[in-house]
Amino acid sequence: MDIVIREFNNNDINSMVLIWNGIIKEGNAFPQEEVLNEVSGKEFFNSQSYCGVAVDNDTKSIAGLYILHPNNVGRCGHICNASYAVSIDRRGLHIGEKLVKDCICKAKEAGFRILQFNAVVATNIHARHLYERLGFKQLGTIPGGFRLESCLYADICPYYIVL
Repeated sequence: MDIVIREFNNNDINSMVLIWNGIIKEGNAFPQEEVLNEVSGKEFFNSQSYCGVAVDNDTKSIAGLYILHPNNVGRCGHICNASYAVSIDRRGLHIGEKLVKDCICKAKEAGFRILQFNAVVATNIHARHLYERLGFKQLGTIPGGFRLESCLYADICPYYIVL
């Protein structure tokens, strides 16, 4: 599989919405609860500082995506935040790693100095191992900081990396 990461365009929106909504429906990674449609998805993805998509060059399909945006404003505006989503049927193929590495480059290009993840769910061990392997540092643990789809609460682990 030949995966290329590029900036999204409006022709990608429907595929991005499907992947994003898949994560939301799983209820164990993103804080959002509302699914996107074509209109809200276009608005949401266009409102980010940058969105990258992982394109499978063999099939020309979208295999994953990320969003990049400021984590805060003003004196903390140099810190950015990102979220990553890989299509359920393409997980385990290192697409997430390509997305994170591209995101780090785009964040640097945009002038951000730190990339911070506010709410990595503690049970998301594949993401946590990836972030740690790439040099992210865990800031601690927030007990019960994430409400799972099952209505149970899981710990969250904020991470950061200096760009």
